[in-house]
Amino acid sequence: MANRNDILKCLGDFPQKCALDMEVIKTIQKGTHTLQLVQYAVEQGERINAWLLIPADVNESNPAIIAIHQHGGEFYLGKSEPAGLTKNRMYHYGLDLCLRGYVVLCPDHLGFEDRRPTEYERHENAYLQDGGYERFLFCKYISEGSTLQAKYLWDLSRGIDLLQSLDYVDNNRIGAIGHSLGGQETLWLTWFDERIKAAVCSCGIGQLKTIFREKINHNFAMFTFGLSKICDIGDLVCDIAPRPFMMSNGYYDSLFPIDGVEEIIKQAKRKYQSLQAEEHFCSVVFEDGHSFPDDVKIKAYEWLDKFIMHK
Repeated sequence: MANRNDILKCLGDFPQKCALDMEVIKTIQKGTHTLQLVQYAVEQGERINAWLLIPADVNESNPAIIAIHQHGGEFYLGKSEPAGLTKNRMYHYGLDLCLRGYVVLCPDHLGFEDRRPTEYERHENAYLQDGGYERFLFCKYISEGSTLQAKYLWDLSRGIDLLQSLDYVDNNRIGAIGHSLGGQETLWLTWFDERIKAAVCSCGIGQLKTIFREKINHNFAMFTFGLSKICDIGDLVCDIAPRPFMMSNGYYDSLFPIDGVEEIIKQAKRKYQSLQAEEHFCSVVFEDGHSFPDDVKIKAYEWLDKFIMHK
C-alpha cells in the first residue's frame, strides 16, 4: 500500500486557496425546502455556481451533505440533477436527503452545466463540445503538472469549506454521496478530506487493473500520474478506514468488472475488521447494471442517517 504522499504526487499540483466570497444569486421557496443558487470562488479568478438545498425546519446545527453529480455523457447536466430539477428521479439523491433534514450542496464539476464554454463557443468550435471539452481539460491539466482529478477534488473540498461557513451547519456532521462519476469523486473526496464523516459511493469504483484488462473507457478524471504503479482503488477505500463508507454496485455493471468490485469489498472488510470497525463498512451488490435503484438508495440514506443524522 502506497503512503498518502505518494498518492498525492500522482494527482499533481493543486490550486492555491483563496477567500470563498459566497453570494446568493437567487432564492426559490419550494415549501418543503429552500433552493438557493449560490456562487463562490474555488480558486483565484474562478467562481462557480452550486445549488444549496435548505430544509424547511432548518435550525442552528444541521447535518450536511455534498451531493456529487454523475457523468453519463450528459454534460448539459450537473448540479441540477442531484438537486431534483431534472426528469430522472433516480439521481435526485440531493433533494431526497434534504427532505430527510440535511443541508445539501450540489456543485458542478468543471466541464458540466454552467462550467462549460458558452453556447456560441461550443457551436463555433467542435473541439469544445461535450466530451471534446473534457478531453481538452484533461490534456491541459496534465501539461501543467496537474490532473483533472486534482481539480475536481479541490473544487469539491471548497464545497466543504462553504458548508462549514454556514452558521446552521454542524461542522462535525458532513457527509458525501454520489453516483457513477459522483461515486468516484465521493471516494476520492472522502480519502482526501477527513471532514467527510461518512460517505456513500454508488456504482463509482472498481479496480483499475480490471478496467484496463477489459479495455473499458472511463471519465478522464479517473486517470492520474502512475497511480496503478503504486496502488489500486481498493487501497484508497482501505485508507478511509475507520470512517464510515458504503459502496453499492450492480452485478451486471459493464463499467466495473465484478471481480474487481469483489476484490475491493474483500480488502475493505479485512481492513475495517483489523481496526475493529466492521460496522463502519457496508457493501451492496444488486442484480442490475449501472444504476441507483430505490431500495439501494433507501439503504444509503439510512446509512448516512446512522452516522451523521443521529450522531
